[in-house]
Amino acid sequence: MSLEESPPDTVESEPTTAEEIADLLGDAVLDRDDHLNAPGFVIRPDEVQDVLFRLRDEAGYDHLSCVTAQEYEDRYESIYHLKKYDDPTDEVSVVVPTPTDDPVSQSAEPVYRTADWHEREAYDLVGIEYDDHPDLRRILLPETWQGHPLGRDYDQDRPQIVPLREHANPLEEDHKNDDGDTMFLNIGPHHPATHGVLHLKTVLDGEQVVDVESDIGYLHRCEEQICQQGTYRYQIMPYPDRWDYISAGLLNEWAYARVAEDLADIEVPEYAQVIRTMGAELCRIAAHMLAVGTFALDVYGDFTAIFMYSVRDREKAQKILEELTGQRLMFNYFRLGGVVWDLPEPREDFFELVRDFLDDLPEALEEYHDMISANEILQVRTVDTGVLPPEVAKSYGATGPVARGSGVDYDLRRDDPYGYYDELDWDVVTEDGCDNYSRLLVRLREVEESAKIIEQCVDLLEDWPEDERTIQSNVPRTIRPDDDTEIYRAVEGAKGELGIYVRSDGTEKPARFKIRSPCFSNLQTLPEMSNGEYIPDLIAALGSLDIVLGEVDR
Repeated sequence: MSLEESPPDTVESEPTTAEEIADLLGDAVLDRDDHLNAPGFVIRPDEVQDVLFRLRDEAGYDHLSCVTAQEYEDRYESIYHLKKYDDPTDEVSVVVPTPTDDPVSQSAEPVYRTADWHEREAYDLVGIEYDDHPDLRRILLPETWQGHPLGRDYDQDRPQIVPLREHANPLEEDHKNDDGDTMFLNIGPHHPATHGVLHLKTVLDGEQVVDVESDIGYLHRCEEQICQQGTYRYQIMPYPDRWDYISAGLLNEWAYARVAEDLADIEVPEYAQVIRTMGAELCRIAAHMLAVGTFALDVYGDFTAIFMYSVRDREKAQKILEELTGQRLMFNYFRLGGVVWDLPEPREDFFELVRDFLDDLPEALEEYHDMISANEILQVRTVDTGVLPPEVAKSYGATGPVARGSGVDYDLRRDDPYGYYDELDWDVVTEDGCDNYSRLLVRLREVEESAKIIEQCVDLLEDWPEDERTIQSNVPRTIRPDDDTEIYRAVEGAKGELGIYVRSDGTEKPARFKIRSPCFSNLQTLPEMSNGEYIPDLIAALGSLDIVLGEVDR
């Protein structure tokens, strides 16, 4: 991004009305295509950059949450879901149709760097081409793949052959350049037991990283397409647990519950909201414990103490979740309109289990600070390495601890309230160091805030009148939203903004189901954090992102 194109340091974030946006865009607006959560403006494909620059620099929409691409009978369509980091409830959708015989649109990458990967995915799976994109090629499938899997005319029975040349060294035949110190280094594909199956194509100049490319797509599981084949009411909810499959089950379920409940105008009882909030924060603690343990393992190889300590405390959280949901990993506990069942009986024993966990947590966190954040080796490896300035983080759409570790004060639990969060006393954690160390501190401090939330939920649930413990609202047996209704909603997952776009077609199954993975956008920041650093710093930066490739590849 050039200096002239960089977003201004401060932009007023007053709520912007649809009329003000229409006046700002003027003749660039062809039509209106309002979504349930945001006004939508249809523009020409050759005016994407001009429109987005205006919305970013003059209206303050500095967060490109997601890019959704889809094919209709008569057109292709790209949707840019825009928000403000200062006020994520102020949203706008920019809709860009292109003809079926010439699906070419201007790229948004010069405006928002995060559009790079999002548009590559749209090109790969749907077939839309983005003019002026800096690197338009497939991102999930091999370059030799024939057809686009989400296209209407895609032949899924066509044999696909990937030649060995796809794995050739891009820097000539030798791994080292004879004329200099340039070296190409493959890092990975990693074993799935690390952060998932990830291949880092790294270029070194001497011992310093000059370029790193994340090669994803090894684990693509068609989760969006599976959801498009399921019914809103019953068949989709079991799948969100499997997106971030190691830590964030109830948080994932809440992402789907929120979008479907808003789509179908379903109210959730207050009692069920408290249970949801408590369960979600237990999942957040479990997720952060694993993130902290694996980060220490990546940075200085401490398996015996740090990793096992973190797994010990994660097990305590999982034990409570098992008591609550009946499952240890794939919970399937949320239902549209509430939860599947009430707290386990006897309730007193369950509350005692939770309180014992909360009572032990401060001492455990002290141990982590003694052994991790106060560890000189870790400090040398992480302080002032993997630096991600706040404006760069915003341009890449970074969220969660990655953004908050760069001082970006953004948390959907507070800024776009859902559940029972706005009724409780807790704080959003930020650190200004912008480095690997700051992202570690954010996760450790967020565990404390989650514990505060859980304790308040337990207090409420203990005193809740027995005759008012409604766990589900009255939800229709079959949910059929109006045809061509569109919505994008998000929750604060353990790793950041987890969003879902849904377009209905009048049936009981979604016509388009798009998942906005926080890991996908966060992983894009790796070159910004690693270029100019050394290989060990690259490994630390990757660990600080806390990604799960099952959610990146979806």
